[in-house]
Amino acid sequence: MKPPLPPSTSSALRKARPSPYFYTFLTFTVFVLILYCEDLLSIFDRNELVPIKPIPETGKEKETKSTSQLPFVIGEPEETGKKEETESTSKLPFAIGEPEETGKKREAKSTSKLPFAIGETEEGCDIFSGRWVRDELTRPLYEESECPYIQPQLTCQEHGRPDKEYQKWRWQPYGCDLPRFNATLMLESLRGKRMMFVGDSLNRGQYVSMVCLLHRILPPNGKSLESSIDQSLTVFRAKDYNATIEFNWAPFLLESNSDNAIVHRVDDRMVKKGSINKHGKNWKGVDVLVFNTYLWWMTGRKMKFLKGKGSFKDEKKDIEELTTEDAYRVAMKSMLKWVRKNMDRNKTRVFFTSMSPLHIKSQEWGGEPGGNCYNEKTLIEDPNYWGSENKNIMQVIAEEFGKSKYPITFLNITQLSSYRKDAHTSIYKKQWSPLTPEQLANPISYADCVHWCLPGLQDTWNELLFTKLFYPR
Repeated sequence: MKPPLPPSTSSALRKARPSPYFYTFLTFTVFVLILYCEDLLSIFDRNELVPIKPIPETGKEKETKSTSQLPFVIGEPEETGKKEETESTSKLPFAIGEPEETGKKREAKSTSKLPFAIGETEEGCDIFSGRWVRDELTRPLYEESECPYIQPQLTCQEHGRPDKEYQKWRWQPYGCDLPRFNATLMLESLRGKRMMFVGDSLNRGQYVSMVCLLHRILPPNGKSLESSIDQSLTVFRAKDYNATIEFNWAPFLLESNSDNAIVHRVDDRMVKKGSINKHGKNWKGVDVLVFNTYLWWMTGRKMKFLKGKGSFKDEKKDIEELTTEDAYRVAMKSMLKWVRKNMDRNKTRVFFTSMSPLHIKSQEWGGEPGGNCYNEKTLIEDPNYWGSENKNIMQVIAEEFGKSKYPITFLNITQLSSYRKDAHTSIYKKQWSPLTPEQLANPISYADCVHWCLPGLQDTWNELLFTKLFYPR
């Protein structure tokens, strides 16, 4: 009897063929990689932080302050009939509605306490409506020489500003008072947590102000400041509290060709649609987010959007042009969608700071033609003053925030800041390029009427942030 023949090669191959379950598993794995590739890549794309050496303190003693307080009233107080302020905003200028109203029907108010809240603002108190009062007793909240973290673009005293009057004004809401800024309360509340400011150089100024307000109570070895190589991410650490105060450079919030925090002056600004996650990967895990974006959208012409998967460096690009308002709306929708998907309303708070006003045309406040903020030392007294800021942008904010199901706290700093033509850095800042003889002969030509001296106005913005964080209504 012949022994059985060995199985044929083709028969063996058929038996070794992977089961259908293998292909199902392989397909599932590929699907997961495609779906979550961006998040996986972001894990390996974190900016490495490097320490920043603080600017040495000058050791100047704090000047003795007068106890006199001379009120400077801008307009008359509001009528006494109180209206309940909705959480996240006072009514915006020009009667454009309340940002938290929904498009169809306003949702019932939640009775649960907001994260970080320890109390409430007095009923009927609109902290954004008030007047500036001169206060030599409690202002400034710190001295320029005491905060080594202020950038040279904002150190007006160091760069020769002869007066300190701009430092001595306090914002006084009608019918109520702002709670005093409490650095210990802020740091205790941020213990083990992260606060991040996201936006342009104006938001960076508010960030630096916050660092200056907090660092004074920390020992020298209990704090540090680090920045990524490209300076797109800066982190101040309060070591004993395991807390960080951070800044992320994202002038459009969306990815743009101006995302280099060092070299970002481009003539043909361009934004990429659907790119919120480019910067959003830095915002994940943050407990208090403070957004701003405005000035970079004001190009005077239509905004260019890069469509598809193209690069800003491509010679041929798929471009869509939108009006300023429509382009800004795209950014607001993207930001609100990201917040809804990534932030836990039971643990986190999100703020949005309104547009910071410019003072580049003195005729707008009744000054001489051809002037700007240069040499301005007084406040604008007209309570209804509104400069060249785009009112349609405020309308877009109101409409889009009104549709948001995540509570966004709106910091309406535009009107109160518009009175402060005296508070800009003007010519008293570090000049990154040598000034020409023509510029030196005409200081108005190079005065910076966009940014603000520190200490100064932006400390008030943080007092308002402090109030809304801990005493919302």
